Amino acid sequence: MDAAVFRMESYLDAGRALLPKVNDRLGSLLRLQNTIDKSVVVEGFGYWTGEDVRLEFVPAAANSGIVFTRTDLPQQPSIPALVKYRDNKPRQTSLVNGSARVDMVEHVLAALRGLKIDNCEVRTNKPEMPGIDGSSFPFVRALEEAGIVEQPHVTPIRIVTREVRVGDNKTWIEVSPNLDGVHSIEYTLEFDEPNPIGNQRHSYVMQSERFKRDLMNCRTFLTKKEADYLLSQGICQRVKPSGLLVFGENGLVDNHLHFENECARHKILDMVGDLALAPCDWVGRFVAHRSGHALNAQCVAELETASLLIDETCLAETCGIMIRKQQLLKKCA
Repeated sequence: MDAAVFRMESYLDAGRALLPKVNDRLGSLLRLQNTIDKSVVVEGFGYWTGEDVRLEFVPAAANSGIVFTRTDLPQQPSIPALVKYRDNKPRQTSLVNGSARVDMVEHVLAALRGLKIDNCEVRTNKPEMPGIDGSSFPFVRALEEAGIVEQPHVTPIRIVTREVRVGDNKTWIEVSPNLDGVHSIEYTLEFDEPNPIGNQRHSYVMQSERFKRDLMNCRTFLTKKEADYLLSQGICQRVKPSGLLVFGENGLVDNHLHFENECARHKILDMVGDLALAPCDWVGRFVAHRSGHALNAQCVAELETASLLIDETCLAETCGIMIRKQQLLKKCA
């Protein structure tokens, strides 16, 4: 196939071999953007601060993306969920725009991305998102209650065109083209010394029903030693072992696992949320080893120049793809 069909000749040297195979599936990968049908509220308290917080998910216009709005601050400033607004705060994903910030947004973003909700305003009256059970399940449940509706614009697709690696020899993420035309994630959780959590691994392919079945209820985890230290620092005072996964020397404290490898699955849940800091569907193979939020964000930034963005302004003018686009748009006519 002629790469010029995509009008990408000038910057696709690394990805030319990938195009013929991806093009065969590109039409089927296209989908319409989604928002929610009505507003819905989720309430809880922040794990770190212990403050009560009220989240309201509100429908948003096509191409507006995910935006957090601080309703408790003067002028109610907004923070787009984009990697350029990420703040380097440990053990969580935080976003900052001027004097406004939101913390622990990864599970909210994972719920939105897992359900393929592209446009939504998230109004919050506190900086930290509610922890609830340390998973995305409470947000998924609320968003499904609100209903999901299509919008007459095509969702951008970002196709990985060459290999990218971030991290070091111990903690890393490797990304490569995926000729199957899907977004796959493989995660290995590993520790230097014997640990009650244990080494784990999980593989996942992005798909909404699979997200709800395999990832959405996988919870935040830590050891009892880590939990005791946080409590000694006056942090996480309202959090109980039944509200997340705490591993003591003799196993899980006051709780039970949803999956034998729930911790590795939770790390993939975090990745889904962090990769949502690029407003697109991904096509690529992501392999992660002991990585966390900082590397996830670095990976998103690196892929800006190692991937091909297919959006409404550069859709190939080939018959099959354009027919597919018109079929999609007629659904909203």
